[in-house]
Amino acid sequence: MDAYTGFAKVYDLFMDDIPYEKWCDYVTGLLKEHGVEKGLVLDLGCGTGKLTRMLAGRGYDMIGVDCSGEMLELAAQQNEDGRILYLQQDMREFELYGTVRAIVSICDSMNYLMEYEELVQVLRLANNYLDPGGIFIFDMNTPYKYREVLGEQTIAENREEGSFIWENYFDEEQGINEYDLTLFIREEDGRYQKYEETHFQRAYDQQTIKKAIEEAGLKLAAIYEACEREAPKEDSERMYFVVEEVKKKSLSTRK
Repeated sequence: MDAYTGFAKVYDLFMDDIPYEKWCDYVTGLLKEHGVEKGLVLDLGCGTGKLTRMLAGRGYDMIGVDCSGEMLELAAQQNEDGRILYLQQDMREFELYGTVRAIVSICDSMNYLMEYEELVQVLRLANNYLDPGGIFIFDMNTPYKYREVLGEQTIAENREEGSFIWENYFDEEQGINEYDLTLFIREEDGRYQKYEETHFQRAYDQQTIKKAIEEAGLKLAAIYEACEREAPKEDSERMYFVVEEVKKKSLSTRK
């Protein structure tokens, strides 16, 4: 699982169209519906910590986990009071000091799990670190989005602080989405440094995700269209899963 490197420097700049406030409202609503009014919450795949900070602002005691040291460095710079605990860990083998009331993983972090067994493993770990009756809320990009929206697209954007070219390729047979990023980032001396990154995500259909949830020993509470309380449609681009801790499964398969 590759970490963000050069892109970390301008991630929030180029992702400023992501409706984090709306997502935070939605996630907070789901947490409260399931009885999580306060307490310890893990943000899995927290990136630069934008949603983590927002949830902390809603009164939750936050832990942020991400595999990218560069992303966490930026998150730490905005954690002046030290209220949020950030841990650099691979989500496939994350470890906590104890259990938490809830876990959230937003902005398609779970799509970075390239193998079905990895998906099950993360769900098992979530089950292990949830309080009895705790919940795990995560979103995933849909196969429809990878096939019909991203597909064979090239996206480019140019700003004073930097520019990027996103070249996307989707292998429908394998269910693998590849995007190649070429970044030109303005350095302190005014010159632009070139960075190149390649990222891979996997498209999972609902039935596969449901199977993984059951195999991990969790209980599926709901599947929603993003930021709605309705079931996903055929042309939904993002879906949310709400799963509940029921019983602990052995972690003997952890890699």
